[in-house]
Amino acid sequence: MASILTKKIEKILTKVRPYIQMHGGDVHLENVKAGIVTLRITGACAHCGMADLTYNNLIGGILKAEIPSIKSIVLKND
Repeated sequence: MASILTKKIEKILTKVRPYIQMHGGDVHLENVKAGIVTLRITGACAHCGMADLTYNNLIGGILKAEIPSIKSIVLKND
């Protein structure tokens, strides 16, 4: 069963996912532990030079604003 925190993160990712998919990529929640959110990026986003900016600043900013207990975002790519 998913935790409340995981559900909140997934809900936010569902809102931003169409923007990412529009650019040929996708994002998946891999793990949440001790305030650190690990996201897996796939598709075109995994090799894009702007991925760090997009995920850490844009999506990370939204996640941190909505869920203050999030300390950092870790990106993994395929």
